[in-house]
Amino acid sequence: MRQAHTIFAEKISLPVQIKQTVLAFGAQTKNTLCFAKGRSAVFSRVHADLNCLEDFLSFEKDVKYFLKEKPKVFAADLHPEYQSTKYAQELPSATDNLKLIQHHHAHIASCMAEHVLKNQQVIGVAFDGTGLGNDNTLWGAEFMICDYKDFQRRAHLKAVPLIGAEKAIQEPWRIALAWLYQGYGEKAFQLKLKFLQRLNSKELRLFKKMQAAQFNAPLASSMGRLFDAVGAIILGEGKVAQEVQLAIGLENLAKKCTLAERKSYDFEIDQKSSPYIIDPLPMFKQIVKALKEQEAGEKIAFRFHFTVAKMVKQTCIILKKKSGIKQVVLSGGVFQNKLLFGLTKELLRRDFQVFAPEKLPASDAAISLGQAMIACFRSKKCV
Repeated sequence: MRQAHTIFAEKISLPVQIKQTVLAFGAQTKNTLCFAKGRSAVFSRVHADLNCLEDFLSFEKDVKYFLKEKPKVFAADLHPEYQSTKYAQELPSATDNLKLIQHHHAHIASCMAEHVLKNQQVIGVAFDGTGLGNDNTLWGAEFMICDYKDFQRRAHLKAVPLIGAEKAIQEPWRIALAWLYQGYGEKAFQLKLKFLQRLNSKELRLFKKMQAAQFNAPLASSMGRLFDAVGAIILGEGKVAQEVQLAIGLENLAKKCTLAERKSYDFEIDQKSSPYIIDPLPMFKQIVKALKEQEAGEKIAFRFHFTVAKMVKQTCIILKKKSGIKQVVLSGGVFQNKLLFGLTKELLRRDFQVFAPEKLPASDAAISLGQAMIACFRSKKCV
């Protein structure tokens, strides 16, 4: 086929022979298209944000480029508000064979394809900001048993309300306070924490009203948002200029910890629920106590990272005992955090064979490959 302008490898080798051409439309931000045919796949350039006109026009141009190859199977994200999904749904040639793919399943399938894994079941761990789940809530800290065709959501982080919805991403104090409210109730507002002291009375009154009414407060089980909440508490910053600001600050602070002690905060895994629920509330209380006792910020930040890695290890051990699966696939933008990734891999490698993005990014820029693979396996006569 014609050579596309890509930022990744020109061609990705696939683990199966694809008998029908597939075009996947990718995500909303860090968007790429992926065209798969035979034993290989190619990506478009990255379109940073499809709500930006320049990026959308670039996306549209690349769609038209790949349509010249006459794809037979199409794939897009499950989220109905993604511009990429809307475009795919309005495309006449895609009407009869468009597959809508769950975001985190696509993350895992992309990494599986990069490592040329066959259609085998793996334990998939997808950590990112948010993506729409099959239950119409926001996911982002997911443990799955999956292959290229299907997935089962077997465990996830406890969900909390994003008070103010999208506004909570720019003002992570809302997420931090939502977690603290679950642990302390009304006493959360009296905690002597820097980010709380920077809020004015009007902001707190509005939060209390929205919290009580659960107004504009979608539930999210997101690891990215957990990093935001913990970052607000430890760094004392309640508002940010960009989404990953607190996560980067938290990682940089943790790297200063020279002791690097392998101790975690407490958390609970509720195995009576289905899926299992990972509850970090005990960790929040211990972090607040550590700050009150004036422990070094870098030590608290490092222990938080180690706690998340421990969550992954313990949950995967439970799933292995239930399923017998020894292969773990890690993906999602949160694993671009090198400290977290290193700690997680260190804990897992004694008990599991671990796969993670290497040539491709862990972010949404690579999920179009996963979408293509899943759509292919869900289509007749495609593999």
